[in-house]
Amino acid sequence: MLRVHLSCGVLCGLALVATPCLQAASAKPFDAAAAFGARPDISSLRLSPDGSSIAFVTPIQGQGSVVYTQGLAPGAKAKVAFYADGKPYRVRGCNWVANDRLVCAVYGLVNDHKNNNIAGLLPITRLMAVNADGTKPQQLSAEQSQYTPGLALQDTAIIDWLPEQDGSVLMARTYLPNVHPESLTSSDASGLGVDLVDTRTLAVKHVISPRPDAMEYLSDGRGTVRIVGEGHRGPGGRDSGVLSFFYRKPDSLDWHELSTYNQTDHSGFRPVAVDHDLDIVYGWKKLDGRVALYSLSLDGSLHEQLVYSRPDVDLDSLIRIGRRNRVVGVSYVTDLPRGEYFSDDIKQMLTAVHGALPQKQLTVVDSNADESKVLFFAGSDTDPGAYYMLDRQSHSLRKFLGTRAALEGVRLASVKAINYPAADGVMIPAYLTLPPGVDSPHGLPAIVMPHGGPSARDEGGFDWLAQFYAARGYVVLQPNFRGSAGYGDTWYLQNGFKSWETAIGDIVAGGHWLVSQGIADPAKLGIVGWSYGGYAALQSVNVDPGIFKAIVAIAPVTDLAALKSEHGFWSDYFLVGDFIGSGQTMRDGSPISHADKFKQPVLLFHGTADRNVSVEESRRMAAALKAAGAKCDLVTFEDRDHQLEDSAVRTDMLRQSDAFFRRSFGMSP
Repeated sequence: MLRVHLSCGVLCGLALVATPCLQAASAKPFDAAAAFGARPDISSLRLSPDGSSIAFVTPIQGQGSVVYTQGLAPGAKAKVAFYADGKPYRVRGCNWVANDRLVCAVYGLVNDHKNNNIAGLLPITRLMAVNADGTKPQQLSAEQSQYTPGLALQDTAIIDWLPEQDGSVLMARTYLPNVHPESLTSSDASGLGVDLVDTRTLAVKHVISPRPDAMEYLSDGRGTVRIVGEGHRGPGGRDSGVLSFFYRKPDSLDWHELSTYNQTDHSGFRPVAVDHDLDIVYGWKKLDGRVALYSLSLDGSLHEQLVYSRPDVDLDSLIRIGRRNRVVGVSYVTDLPRGEYFSDDIKQMLTAVHGALPQKQLTVVDSNADESKVLFFAGSDTDPGAYYMLDRQSHSLRKFLGTRAALEGVRLASVKAINYPAADGVMIPAYLTLPPGVDSPHGLPAIVMPHGGPSARDEGGFDWLAQFYAARGYVVLQPNFRGSAGYGDTWYLQNGFKSWETAIGDIVAGGHWLVSQGIADPAKLGIVGWSYGGYAALQSVNVDPGIFKAIVAIAPVTDLAALKSEHGFWSDYFLVGDFIGSGQTMRDGSPISHADKFKQPVLLFHGTADRNVSVEESRRMAAALKAAGAKCDLVTFEDRDHQLEDSAVRTDMLRQSDAFFRRSFGMSP
């Protein structure tokens, strides 16, 4: 019998993070833009190896974050372990490397003045080790100096947390040559190697020498590297998209061919995790056009076995638990995220937790070393989610913290999985979100909201953007149009750019369906999208110029030729070019080529530090629309990137977009 404690746990006394425990003391009007635009209060919650402490990340002003550690004993106080102000570095997340020490990933976009880089903003990721009380911070990157040509961007990755070794990890690290002509320590070593690193002393033991073409390594969770993946280069050193994988037999240092994988069409076997006990490697491979999970034996036989597949959707990711990242299942998405679990103990555990938290979507987040304590994240469409800890010995489940204090007690909108017909009769899966309290919608303002990617898909659950518009009285339709990922090759077609006519046609059909069903007032039908979704919102005018009466596009692609050229200085240039296409298809598929068709007002948002899609695309689109006589406003956010990870910025964006739709539809503020 699982006992459930629904208090806020041991953290209620902590002022900064206890906000979800507090009830609103005033009767201030609910500010939907601020509530939904706020970044989550808590993220990257992790449990120490002995299960006595947690670490978590909280947002601060701008893009900044603070990492706190907190003992779970009564009366324990939270301590600041790490801080990043977001100018430019931000905390991606942290994990425990020992009971008193963390490793945190920081990320930032910087200009590389040293190397006179002309490729624009460079994405830099570094790993930092720090004690739980904030003392003794250490950077774990391989050493670089003024004599090191080039710059390692993501130069370090932990491939094994080595739970038996206190504070040491197995790391894949990028090495660049040291060309100091007078130095005794000059080295021409170059490429990705593997080192055993003591995060306390920075003592290094080289495990695998740098390999120039190495892209990744996989360990068995016991400190032994079993897999290496190498990239094939095309003309000019550009990425070809083809990876070759090699493996080692047990107790051998010799490498043997394992598989080849093509990142462009996802053909071949893609290894993702090694199971030490079974001496196999799990990996992705297609079955009947859908991604399935297979295993290959690493004893020399390469015996292949199908582990799990679905006839309706692609598999998504492995489910792992414990300090060794033990593989316990695989996840996928139908109408909701779901999982298939391989071990009986995990199945029993999940059954118990589901019984205690019915109607919730559960995610295994972390556990202590012996897996006696397990952290879960639980949420739903009407619940933005909270963290829970299961004590498997006492059979108790404790709620820790909700992730969005501003939404405590706020009624959220229910999300329903539906299907609607495209122009050719094919049924398009989608999600319909109605304003809270509305059961039979008729003649309401409505928004079609295509997802980004385009190699992505929407899934059921809490979506802060859709929930905001629903809270403001709009019906929201999120289509998984053809060109979306997750449904296999037949649905994916050539992707949402090359197959834009089908993809955009499906999105437009969603608008027509809302009107035909009487759900939407045709005079109050808009479209909003982010990234590819913004592209789709703008490109919809090339398919049906009049269906949407107002368009909001956030960080949109507007010119496919420009998008291709933005990758001109990067190794993925050929891959991006092949993904986008060329010739007349590329010109017809660019919204900027059809500025003369826009009759409805357009509102664009874009961060000036966006390296996914340059802000220049929105600037040029706005200029083209104005030149063609269309009404267009462009709002830029200084030094913000593609995700706009800033609560104030997101709040402003939501507030302005809502006001824009209301003006366009003749609605009251």
